[in-house]
Amino acid sequence: MSTLRTIAPARPASRPGPADGPFTGAVAAEWTKLWSVRSTWWTLLAGVLVMAVTAGQLAIYAANANTDDDPTNNPGVVTVGSIVIGSLDLTQYAVLALGLLAITAEYSTGTIRTTLRCTPSRGRMLLAKAVVVAVVTFLFGLLLGGVGALVAGPVLGGWGRAPAAGTLGDVLATAVYLALGGVLALGLAAALRHAVLTLTVLLAVLMIVPLSLQEPQITVLTRIADAFPGVAGAHFMAGDTDPYPAAVGLLLLAGWTGAGLTLGRAALRRRDA
Repeated sequence: MSTLRTIAPARPASRPGPADGPFTGAVAAEWTKLWSVRSTWWTLLAGVLVMAVTAGQLAIYAANANTDDDPTNNPGVVTVGSIVIGSLDLTQYAVLALGLLAITAEYSTGTIRTTLRCTPSRGRMLLAKAVVVAVVTFLFGLLLGGVGALVAGPVLGGWGRAPAAGTLGDVLATAVYLALGGVLALGLAAALRHAVLTLTVLLAVLMIVPLSLQEPQITVLTRIADAFPGVAGAHFMAGDTDPYPAAVGLLLLAGWTGAGLTLGRAALRRRDA
């Protein structure tokens, strides 16, 4: 007597959906790597501390300037948002360090080879890093803006004002500036491959060169300085209308960020890991 065996029908293999695509996987991998190293957490802590100290210091200066014996140095009532934006002159470098370390740390340890084996497309790898850096630095920018506002408000006392809409707009503009700056740092780091060299170039592009051009107070040189990313970002965050609208400042900053990523992509294509 034969025994009949019931064979279950084979299930069709599931097709990978959009969430399982190679780019999404690359982003997930870069997200995991960024949060798995201690340098990320130390950089975040340094940024918060620098923002708190700098915002408090600028708020003290503003309050003291209104109460000293020199009537020519009287800024009057200032907004908390302006203190937050002014504090970025120093705080931004902690955020930029976060962006550049996302790739220079891999070059220094040799893990970039593993990364490129997992994500053979160098353009996809760099774009995945850019997405992760942009998201993290944007959220970090919101946190830094909140910390700066919380510190500056009580220190300013009656010499400060914090309208809800205006302060929120300043914090949001701060986050956008830091996100674009972080991605710019990533692109330059992909091209230069060394953290110190990249930070030096960023310092020159964001601060040293524009200040040098503005110092002689020659109109042509000042207009050139206005096109640099740090100055353009400052005009955007301040909502200036002169020498150009804030939207133009944002576009200039975004252009520098795109150029940095393009430079990094070209360098990745030309050179081996």
